Amino acid sequence: MNRRELLKYGALGLASSYGLFRLPAFAQSPFPQPRTLEVRRADGVVEAQITARQGNLILSGKPARLMTYGGFPGPILRVREGETVRLNFTNNLPEPTNLHLHGLHVPPSVDDPLAVIPPGESRLYEFAIPKGSAGTYWYHPHLHGRVAEQLYAGLAGLLVVEGPMDALPELKGAEEHFLVLKDWAFSGDQIPAWTQMDWMNGREGNLLTVNAAVRPTLRAQKATLRLRLLNASNARYYRLALENHPLYLIATDGGFLEKPVELTELPLAPGERAEVLVRLSRPGNYRLQALPYDRGAMMMHGSMNGMRGDQGMGQGMGGMGDAGMMGPMMGMGATHLETLLTLVAPANPKPLPLPASLAPVEPLEPSRAAATRRLVLGERMMQAEFFINDRMFDPGRVDIQAKLGTLEVWEIVNKTDMDHPFHLHTYPFQVLSRDGKPAPYRAWKDTVNLRKNETVRIAVPLRDFSGVTVYHCHIVEHEDRGMMGVLEVRP
Repeated sequence: MNRRELLKYGALGLASSYGLFRLPAFAQSPFPQPRTLEVRRADGVVEAQITARQGNLILSGKPARLMTYGGFPGPILRVREGETVRLNFTNNLPEPTNLHLHGLHVPPSVDDPLAVIPPGESRLYEFAIPKGSAGTYWYHPHLHGRVAEQLYAGLAGLLVVEGPMDALPELKGAEEHFLVLKDWAFSGDQIPAWTQMDWMNGREGNLLTVNAAVRPTLRAQKATLRLRLLNASNARYYRLALENHPLYLIATDGGFLEKPVELTELPLAPGERAEVLVRLSRPGNYRLQALPYDRGAMMMHGSMNGMRGDQGMGQGMGGMGDAGMMGPMMGMGATHLETLLTLVAPANPKPLPLPASLAPVEPLEPSRAAATRRLVLGERMMQAEFFINDRMFDPGRVDIQAKLGTLEVWEIVNKTDMDHPFHLHTYPFQVLSRDGKPAPYRAWKDTVNLRKNETVRIAVPLRDFSGVTVYHCHIVEHEDRGMMGVLEVRP
């Protein structure tokens, strides 16, 4: 495909794909709290049922044909450290799927990324929740070649682990809310077929939602809020900021930090989670906003003409068929500020103090690493083919073979002109440095973003479980198109 054909194909595809929904300029609705999954709990064992199915959902006042776990987001599975979970998953979709317990430190034989569950069949996921793993995780499909389309269609839900730290007065007294951030694109009531541009960039939609609501209003009853945040989008990045308020980061992908970290903005790459405290010290309405972010993806210039203020990606992306489509390429992502929700403070707010300390985060010593590995992220953009160390994913090939009980250092190098969020299954890691600069604080992670031409070093302790698992880019179109590798950990 040459450049002229690519521009023509991309213009036609994007024009047809993003033709239904327009983000209303001042849409408001009550804040919807995701439902909690009903469980049976006895003698430290939790039993629950999750079913994937097709169904209709109303988004922005219009019907949409989706795949979900009984609505979007799926129900919250809430468990406790030390419990054993027996989760029965049933596939009522008309196609195969599976279930990935994203971020949980459980055996690869349980959270098998290569499993295939045919239509009408079930699988039992039985696992123990490790001590010290309190945090915010999620579940979603991981069937190679179909991840992008199934995740985009609505197959995502939260998995919350509670632990002793949640009993801290400064946390227990906070008002807890769950925010699942996701964008959508429709043609009629259907999600359209992927275009070449979608496979190249990862699909971004023109309808931005929080828990499937457009710009909802969250009326706080307390002055201190604990927000659990998940970026469940295929490819969209969120650079979050709350008007006139800092965000106090208390947990990342793998659980609590050692103490709160004050931030003016919080970036969330696809697949990442974070927990923040918000302290409301005066009454008023405050917008949670997504600030502009250029992730280096390509799109057709001209569709952005005429956007202003809070229209941003919403109406701009909806106009992909407009004149000017054939202009030069430019970065995708938010080019204007986007309002995600409005937070209404109570009339006489009295926020709680911040916790002085949270959970200890074990220091890892890179000098004791049994191996240091280099993983280079590459691409053939025009063919929408993506690589790690010059190899596309092959489920029958082991790319890294490691020894159980050892510590490794992985140097991940992004040699592309686009951001890539790197995700490792089973084994939480710590970020050591970015382009040689030490990480500002210790934290357990399972997903780390790499900017274009950036090098990130991570420390990976290979503990507790042997088996075969994977690592990959969490722009899931790139995962489906080859940017994934196989890790085998042997006893």
